[in-house]
Amino acid sequence: MKVILARHGNTFGPGETPVWVGAREDYPLVEKGREQSTAIGAYLNRQSVMPDRIISGPLVRTREGADLIAAEIGFSGVIEIDERLKEIDYGSWGGKSDAEIEAQYGADVIDDWRERTIIPDGADWSPDLATLRQNAVSVMQEITEVPAETVLLITSNGTLRYFHEAIYIGQGDAPSAKVKTGHICCADYVKGSYLPRFWNMKPDDI
Repeated sequence: MKVILARHGNTFGPGETPVWVGAREDYPLVEKGREQSTAIGAYLNRQSVMPDRIISGPLVRTREGADLIAAEIGFSGVIEIDERLKEIDYGSWGGKSDAEIEAQYGADVIDDWRERTIIPDGADWSPDLATLRQNAVSVMQEITEVPAETVLLITSNGTLRYFHEAIYIGQGDAPSAKVKTGHICCADYVKGSYLPRFWNMKPDDI
């Protein structure tokens, strides 16, 4: 089984200041984000890959991305919605820019999260770390229970970090867990284990 994981496309357009977008900031894709979603579909077409299942998080940006990918590849199945693929709720950080976060908490907390997936002490984020990890593990386990050659999961950067943890467990040379907008990751499920193929790749570069 092949599992392809995708991050939704851009939710900010040219000239807009990006802010922290979590579970409560349910933004749609902008034009660039829609183009990124179509590019994921074009990659699947180039690889002659038709997912047996497409599973999306419940937020607008992931559902819209899933619809655009499905349209590009001619997917005729039902897109499944899984609440466990919902982005982290960044609490009081949601809707704030990096500059606002840095002014209040310092630059180190941003770097710790983005580069090392360390949740800041005292942050009012949810769900908790144990739940984030369990959600990723349970999704990965459950998709192996239904016969399929390829499964496509569409979610967000924060949530994807815990899929990275589940896939690369015990590997000291694992790449950064960060996934850019419109980028994809891939792993094979072989004999009871997930074997990573690539992480955080732009579809046009594969």
